[in-house]
Amino acid sequence: MKFGTVKVKGQSQVVLVGEDHSRVLLLQAAAIQMGETIPTTLLECIAKGEVFLQKAKEIEEWASTQMNKSEYYADEFVWEAPIPRPTKNIFCVGKNYAEHAIEMGSEADIPEHMILFSKAPTAVIAHEGFIPLHEDVTDELDYEGELAVVIGKKGKGIKREEAMDYVFGYTIVNDITARDLQTNHKQYLLGKSLDGSCPMGPVIVSKSAIKNPNQMDIETRVNGEIRQQSNTEQFIFPVEEIIAILSKGMTLEPGDIIATGTPAGVGKGFNPPQFLQKGDEITIKVKGIGTLTNTVH
Repeated sequence: MKFGTVKVKGQSQVVLVGEDHSRVLLLQAAAIQMGETIPTTLLECIAKGEVFLQKAKEIEEWASTQMNKSEYYADEFVWEAPIPRPTKNIFCVGKNYAEHAIEMGSEADIPEHMILFSKAPTAVIAHEGFIPLHEDVTDELDYEGELAVVIGKKGKGIKREEAMDYVFGYTIVNDITARDLQTNHKQYLLGKSLDGSCPMGPVIVSKSAIKNPNQMDIETRVNGEIRQQSNTEQFIFPVEEIIAILSKGMTLEPGDIIATGTPAGVGKGFNPPQFLQKGDEITIKVKGIGTLTNTVH
């Protein structure tokens, strides 16, 4: 199942998303018609875990047999990020593809231990939202297409072999980065957390729909030109290991988002670098999830 958050008539709604993303089912409205209830935000729904997933399946089956007023089409809604305002910073894994580590430096930059940083919740924007160019603070805005993991239940000290039990699903993140700020400040937070620098979505796909998150095709295009093309089987640290390492001494909670790293082909890796310009369209496709598209404004 694919879940999302959209605005219909100015109201945020939790939705079940059709396969081609052109149609959504308003879960709360459909639930009311059934005489049931669900939480009003996807974050709250995720916290319900299997109870919510079962309820969503029942609503989907009921709606397929009904003439109801809970379905909307693409020209009737506006996408929001699936979790419009995460409760924590987004966890991010740096240099998780060897070729990306090399393009950012050399083979010596391939990490032995996982590199971790975060992006502020205020950076999150939706599919089809505008990415600010931030001309007043950076000359080196860059893109990074990534698979992201959404945590489904609370855990600490999670064993690698049990890690998938803590996953709710998967989405797409564009880890927009101000490279000059990243360099100048000798750390990642500021260069990664500019407003609008975390496009996310358009959907969260439940983990049952993804056979193996460590074997997913990922592609990034800028203005139609392929810039990144890889598969998550190239991860240095697979999803299970990421969750195990993050949860050592730190509690993961429902709705936590983990961006798993970007493959080679970022703008900074070109000679000369190809940083983003006003009007550029970035499209990130992850097989099994969909396509995240945003324009620099």
